[in-house]
Amino acid sequence: MKDTIVLYPALGSGHLMSMIELGKLIVTHHPSFFITILILTPPNKNTLSPQEQYIASVSSTFPSINFHYIPLISPPTTLPPPPLLTLELSHQSNNYVHNILQSISKTTNLKGVILDFLTYNASKVTTKLEIPTYFYFTSGAIVLALFLHYPTIHQNATKPIKDLHTPLRIPGLPKNISTDDYPDEAEFFLESAKTMRQCDGVIVNTFDAIEGKANKALNEGLYIPDGTTPSIFCIGPLITASYGEDENECLSWLESQSSQSVVLLSFGSMGRFSKAQLNEIALGLEISEQRFLWVVRSELDLEEQSLDELLPEGFLERTKQKGMVARNWAPQGAILKHDSIGGFVTHCGWNSVLEAICEGVPMVAWPLYAEQRLNKVILVDEMKVALELKDSKDGFVSGTELGDRIKELMDSDKGKEIRKIIFKMKISAKEAREEGGSSLVALNNLAQLWKQKKQPSMAN
Repeated sequence: MKDTIVLYPALGSGHLMSMIELGKLIVTHHPSFFITILILTPPNKNTLSPQEQYIASVSSTFPSINFHYIPLISPPTTLPPPPLLTLELSHQSNNYVHNILQSISKTTNLKGVILDFLTYNASKVTTKLEIPTYFYFTSGAIVLALFLHYPTIHQNATKPIKDLHTPLRIPGLPKNISTDDYPDEAEFFLESAKTMRQCDGVIVNTFDAIEGKANKALNEGLYIPDGTTPSIFCIGPLITASYGEDENECLSWLESQSSQSVVLLSFGSMGRFSKAQLNEIALGLEISEQRFLWVVRSELDLEEQSLDELLPEGFLERTKQKGMVARNWAPQGAILKHDSIGGFVTHCGWNSVLEAICEGVPMVAWPLYAEQRLNKVILVDEMKVALELKDSKDGFVSGTELGDRIKELMDSDKGKEIRKIIFKMKISAKEAREEGGSSLVALNNLAQLWKQKKQPSMAN
């Protein structure tokens, strides 16, 4: 019988697409494995999204990867953001997951299940069925360290974490990370961390050359002083292959620009801005005097408005020789690969960070939500590959601040220094994935572990 690994990602392109890349990585280097990817069906699924087009292409290119859609059981009346939606849908889906895992185990050797930290509730099923359970952590090792350490902090805290305002003096982590940088405290965050502490291993989308200290401290068990740390496997950087149509023809526009002359502004699938903030970004781009490619996403209630209505009067006309504005979506991976790109204003989502590192593109860090404030500290202070944007307490960034930082990144000695550092990281990223590289060694160790595992009894 064939050996199978089941992957169970969260909703949201950053989680889903990265998990698909993990599946591709496993079967590329260890073709004896078969992969089944369980996909939660979002409530608003009607048209074929770019992600689904990509899934269809992976299905045809990798016959040993199967996709299995979990049917929608009872859609929520109001749609929460993807993290909370994943939690709700995955909680409802445990019976279905139980049945599908039992079914898979009848025809294959089910060697393990890999969960996302947002689908952690499925560990109740895998524990009951005695299936080895792993987690794939789509952020880096430093964020994982803080995540695994969270129950310890929570246990010792005398008040909510966010009210402590204290620096976190933890080995292997940047000195200036504090409790303020944690994502907003939520019950699931604590429960997910506790569950992950009990698993068989954590696979992390990072590599030794950029997060060696944190990885070493993780392996030494420093973040779980009151228990055992699961095995850690740093197998990154895993980059999502380009997908979706370039409907705005961004790449053909870049062809006409000179080398490293364009700054890209792109903020992920959930990086949406108010009209006031969009106006400030436009102002900042004019102040910077740099060439730009800006992917605009507005708040949901502004989506019906045209770019002319959303942006300052005359902006598109004034900047048409220097810039391009794309609405809602652009092939970010392919754009960052392009020789014309010389800088990147990013929301600090980890997938975007890794794409920039792999292409040697320096950054301006503008974190918006989730763990992105932590990523900003790592990029600016630890890795020194990004400039920090100063914002007001409510996260608003002025046009002057943005314009100055873009100019500094693209046209100053500090910008040149950042470019040199990130170019070295680009080389390290390539080496990590080559034969004998740290990430490929970690992947091979993990695969070896799976091959030695006995088929679970499925007694329940």
